[in-house]
Amino acid sequence: MTSVASATPAAGRPASLPLQLAGGWEVGILVFMAALYGVGVFINPGFFGSTDAISSVLRDTARYGVMAVGMTFVIVNKELDLSVGSILGLVATVFSILYAPSHLDLGAGWATFGAVLTGLTIGLINGVLVTRLKVPAFIATLTMLFIGRGFVLGLTGGKTVAYERKAAADGWFFGWGETNAFGFNSQILIFAVVALLGALALAKTRMGFETYAVGDNEQAASYAGIPTRWVRMRAYLLSALGATLAGLMIVAQDKGITSQYGGGAELVVIAAVIVGGASIAGGRGRVVGACLGAALVVLIDKVLREGIPITREIDVGGIKMEVQAYAQLPPGAVPAFLGLILLGAVLIEPWAIKGGGAARVWALLRRRAAPPAADRGEAAIVGAQTRGAGSDARGVGATGLRAFLARRDAAAILLTVGLWLVGLWLRPDFWGSLDNSFNLLLAFTEIALVSVGLTFVLANADVDLSVGSVLALSGAIAAFLMKELGADPAVAVLCALAGGTLCGVVNGLLTVRFGLPAFVATLGTFYIARGLGAWLVAGRQLSGFSESFNLMGRNLFEVLAWAGAAPSSGLMLAVAKAVSVQTIFLGVVALVAGVVLARTVWGQMIYAVGGNERAARYAGIDTRAVRFWSLVFSALCASAAGVIYVAYYRSFNPSAGQLRELDGIAAVIIGGGSIFGGFGSVLGSLAGAAAITLIRSLLSLQLILADGSSFVMPQHWMNVFIGLVLIGAVVGDIWIRQENILARLVRRRSGVS
Repeated sequence: MTSVASATPAAGRPASLPLQLAGGWEVGILVFMAALYGVGVFINPGFFGSTDAISSVLRDTARYGVMAVGMTFVIVNKELDLSVGSILGLVATVFSILYAPSHLDLGAGWATFGAVLTGLTIGLINGVLVTRLKVPAFIATLTMLFIGRGFVLGLTGGKTVAYERKAAADGWFFGWGETNAFGFNSQILIFAVVALLGALALAKTRMGFETYAVGDNEQAASYAGIPTRWVRMRAYLLSALGATLAGLMIVAQDKGITSQYGGGAELVVIAAVIVGGASIAGGRGRVVGACLGAALVVLIDKVLREGIPITREIDVGGIKMEVQAYAQLPPGAVPAFLGLILLGAVLIEPWAIKGGGAARVWALLRRRAAPPAADRGEAAIVGAQTRGAGSDARGVGATGLRAFLARRDAAAILLTVGLWLVGLWLRPDFWGSLDNSFNLLLAFTEIALVSVGLTFVLANADVDLSVGSVLALSGAIAAFLMKELGADPAVAVLCALAGGTLCGVVNGLLTVRFGLPAFVATLGTFYIARGLGAWLVAGRQLSGFSESFNLMGRNLFEVLAWAGAAPSSGLMLAVAKAVSVQTIFLGVVALVAGVVLARTVWGQMIYAVGGNERAARYAGIDTRAVRFWSLVFSALCASAAGVIYVAYYRSFNPSAGQLRELDGIAAVIIGGGSIFGGFGSVLGSLAGAAAITLIRSLLSLQLILADGSSFVMPQHWMNVFIGLVLIGAVVGDIWIRQENILARLVRRRSGVS
């Protein structure tokens, strides 16, 4: 329980209160912040040299700080809450919908009650999913992130909701978002109170001691009589409460909302807690450090965004004039830097401290022998990760239909067929047409390529959250090289594939070499890759590529017509119009990947590593290489999907690939894969990708009603349905495949009768 000891006083030497609330790490953050602020004053004295800068930093820190207080309990608990940004946005949205005169026009009290109830409900759902239904924390909260974002877009319709005039009559609430009589924003006072209470609760109460104990060793804490499930659930409720308070603070200040509220806030908050000294491995962290980390991250954001004052010379009617301007980083730069900060902060624990990296560098600088590497003792804590399910046992020796139904991918195949028949029933005049079949295959290709790569990663018991961002980065590279630099399409494609694959190499090194959890490493790459993609194209949409490149996204008929060999009639014409170049490419990739995973030694090693990494290592398998190359292959597949995206749409949009990580993970799990590793097949993932594609198509299908009118579901709600599908797939995998709950219920009923 060494982590707990680092956060509590040593035996026999009672520490004073300040040293329990803060320590040398927090002093180091303060020194670094002072130096960084000095840099800000140097590059932009007009802003950072005024008291307005300090007030602005503290005001923005207040919102992230109250969220960091709650997140500290979660991370000390050895878990993660990726939903806080969506909770903030949804709480602000619910308050605005209830309060705004343009909507329900209720009082501020009722609006506050509804907003608080919404936030705490999401926290409770997170807690139940993780502690009761055994869903991994990053999957549960990532899904709630997307569902919450879907509700925000659906409730607001993507529009701004404002109520500044009505807010003037409710000063008791909105006054908390304004400057008080002492000259500072009242939100800073709220932040100070919350930080003090959180620091005392974590450092001085039974609640805090239980949190440290569970995060350091949950099994030992359970043996000691600590209610570990309640401690973990309580942390999610506290995290949701912090995000709820932040949502109320932001509407009190802005007196309105936009549909973008809360976007990316989870990155800032997690980075703040980790920078503040908490360990992603649990058992260590302080609220004061997290709050200072929030201030540091906000200060870095301010320094990056404010820019450097410059003087430009412009020509107006032949007269040259000097104007004052600011040189600022392009869109996407700040998220990329914040992603780097997150990875750098997380690496401090496994590399610099436990891994002795800092000591080795210091020894190298002094030209002395490096100290021996510390024993991490992983063999004592790595256990079996996968269990067979009853369906697997029933499949042994089965033939015919029974053998098919016993397959883990059978449900995905049947679901795909059923969804297609539903579409045919709803719109028989459109669903089976060549045009719709072609469009379905195009949409399927993007999701399927991502899913094929993720099959290898999930079978390894890892996860790759960066595939959507890698897709966007590779597309940005191809588009930028062709449009801005006039590069040959072949060169652009190769560079795009190389750039995306490099992200996979980074993911592999962070996971395998530096020992980061795959979801943390790929979460950092998620923000870095998307930021770099937006940075590269300066946030613009690029188009106007050569037709030889665009043919990669067209059907065979257009390719053959370009070559002067287009069929004129018959079956060949129908096939040529329904099948695209990218579909053929997908078929080749899927065939090779399927054979490798199912029929080669390498594929069996992947299953072995995912089933039990320690046993696989004892068997002589190079588990690091298996995990590394699986992450690289996943990035390569996502890169190919990015190139195809640009070719199909004949343009690149920086928002490309959003939610593809959600689609891909859901497709693999629906197709028989397991979030715990050891299972999965390329055929099943393709069936899962087809199911996701059909669900999206059915949700966007124009339905003809009885009175002749039509109805199309607003696309804002798509995230909600796909998120629910993913949660359903994961819960089904855990309780139906792994825990075999149906057979247990049947046996229980038989015993009663």
